[in-house]
Amino acid sequence: MQIEQDAAQMPSLQGAKIAILQAKWYHEHIDKMAEACAQLLKKAGCEPERHTLPGSLELPLAAQTLMRHAPPESPYDAVICFGAIMKGETYHFDMIMDMCSRGFTQVMLTEGVPIIMEVVPVSDLSQLVARSQDNNFNKGVEAALAAAEIIAWRRRVLS
Repeated sequence: MQIEQDAAQMPSLQGAKIAILQAKWYHEHIDKMAEACAQLLKKAGCEPERHTLPGSLELPLAAQTLMRHAPPESPYDAVICFGAIMKGETYHFDMIMDMCSRGFTQVMLTEGVPIIMEVVPVSDLSQLVARSQDNNFNKGVEAALAAAEIIAWRRRVLS
């Protein structure tokens, strides 16, 4: 189920440090998600870092590497990850999706930094196309809003 997002309600991200990580696979669609996300983050006052990785499975390690090597005076407020895993004829899809989601959970809880996971499991390319269109159903819009909301909440709670 796709849900249209309303970017008009996005909190300010002034001073936030956010990284966008994206997998190379299906780059023509993943790029559209990451770009929609980056544009919204910029409108909210944040200039996100962008990194491209070989695939979705490498995203959790990349997120952890960034978090662990950030200067103490400038930690990440959030990391947003984009990828797609296409279901094929074997169980490879299930294994990679499971490893990815477990990896993100472990890193997020260990490092204490929110990870917005937009690694989209799809059965066919049309599902990925539908989630990367230039509209408010784009997963990049959803990710930017989620990042802004969790950062605003953490700022309130942790201040």
